[in-house]
Amino acid sequence: MSDLIVKCSIFCTFAVFQSLAFHDSLPCSIASCTLARRRKSLLTLFLVEEFLYDRLRILRLQYGYPCGVKFRFINIGSRGRSVTALLIGLATGCIILLTSGGKNSRILEFQEEFFFMYLLPPIIFNAGFQVKKKQFFRNFMTITLFGAIGTLISFAIISYGATLLFPKLDIGYLEIKDYLALGAIFSATDSVCALQVLNQEETPLLYSLVFGEGVVNDATSVVLFNAITNYDLNNMNATEVLTFAYSFLTLFVLSTLLGVFVGLLCSFIIRTLYFGRHSTDREIALMMLMAYLSYITAEMFELSGILTVFFCGIVMSHYAWHNITLNSQVTTKHTFATMSYISEVFIFLYVGMDSLDIEKWRFIEDSPGKSFSASGILVGLIMVGRAAFVFPLSLLSNFIRKNRNEKIKIKQQVTVWWAGLMRGAVSVALAYKKFTGSGQTIQPANALLITSTITVVLFSTVVFGLLTKPIIRWLLPDETDPSTPNSSSSMPLLQNGQGHGHGHDPDHEEDGNENRPSLKRRQNMVHQYWRKFDDAFMRPVFGGRGFVSQATGTRDMGVIH
Repeated sequence: MSDLIVKCSIFCTFAVFQSLAFHDSLPCSIASCTLARRRKSLLTLFLVEEFLYDRLRILRLQYGYPCGVKFRFINIGSRGRSVTALLIGLATGCIILLTSGGKNSRILEFQEEFFFMYLLPPIIFNAGFQVKKKQFFRNFMTITLFGAIGTLISFAIISYGATLLFPKLDIGYLEIKDYLALGAIFSATDSVCALQVLNQEETPLLYSLVFGEGVVNDATSVVLFNAITNYDLNNMNATEVLTFAYSFLTLFVLSTLLGVFVGLLCSFIIRTLYFGRHSTDREIALMMLMAYLSYITAEMFELSGILTVFFCGIVMSHYAWHNITLNSQVTTKHTFATMSYISEVFIFLYVGMDSLDIEKWRFIEDSPGKSFSASGILVGLIMVGRAAFVFPLSLLSNFIRKNRNEKIKIKQQVTVWWAGLMRGAVSVALAYKKFTGSGQTIQPANALLITSTITVVLFSTVVFGLLTKPIIRWLLPDETDPSTPNSSSSMPLLQNGQGHGHGHDPDHEEDGNENRPSLKRRQNMVHQYWRKFDDAFMRPVFGGRGFVSQATGTRDMGVIH
């Protein structure tokens, strides 16, 4: 995998320099286009979007109902796409098994390197790019508690429970490193289904907690897994434990700083160098390449690529996004959301098709009961492990929060607990990386763990995923209606629950919310100091809302917000 990382980093570096060195100079008449022409271009984009959306609805009406399938485009696209994609993948796997006679089912096999290098980065980057930054950082302490400390608690409970219960199943010999790896594998959550049901406008606290915890949780789980794989656990002592904790903290800090640095570098390049003047394709290409370069660089230096690309997305949305042309702003929102959507759907298709590979199940055909028993144990440990940190850490967070309106209520705590019960492709990828080589193994114990992992992922995604909507609606009946005008589900091409409209900046919407007296009273002093520092030192150098980027010349001079 290291060779692949080096090749990708070299490619991204050369592509960035090519964008800087070879660009087309456009005529002055184009450079001095009027505001009316820019509005006309935006109107064209909107009309194209609405046309595509209407065509999809017509296709659904013509072909969905006659086949006996009530295919509701909005509902599946914005609420149940993960479950739907997984079921389609399973159905495709069944067709492959039937047509091949069970002899050649490895047409689309799950490869952990492909997942981590190509499918995961667009999802994490878009999460950072679309996140409501003010709400995210307002709850950053609680998010860190859930995502980092909570993951460690869940990891400890799952590992210890597996150590106690798995030997009773007589599944074969497992080392202590295997049990710890299981804890890290099943500590990685997949909260996509819950985020598709929650309304970001009506439940900003709950949404930011579930969303932020998911990102930090994935990063923590992967870091834990890599540490367990690389460390010699047979000679662990107090010094080694302290060294591990120090390395863990250092990795988190360095990964975050690297993402911030690359995001600032991209913003500075777009603002000061005239390489992409009025060139939408080159502006978008630079942002995409720099984001991917941040992920590759982090992986090359054995840091957390997930944290790096996430914070790179946050910084780019805060600075670089305001330095590009108006057309580029609209296009980047749709492009990054579309790439994330495609990657997310493909992952579930990927897992669904690969789950029915007959080779994985052949080793346990004599003892399927052991595999399902192990799966049941793991599901139980996941539920117990999550409850062990959600409710205590919520009490701790409520104790720290002074404002009663910001405290996490008991129903919200149950929602956070339920939202993290699903397991997804990260767990599958880590299990393959630990117990197999590209999904193949000849050891019965490892084969059983692979099938158990697949079973847990399928069960949690389908069963828990289908129950997520009614449970959250039951717990929060007045706060999860996605049909409100502010909901992003009304926008056809931004149905990831994080969109903010055509060319609108998330900060604008959040600043608009500050007109509410309750939010004004809760305004954080730290945020006020940051805004002063940002306006005085950061935005004049790196750009941002209210500061004109002379490289593009399309932002209006206005009051600094």
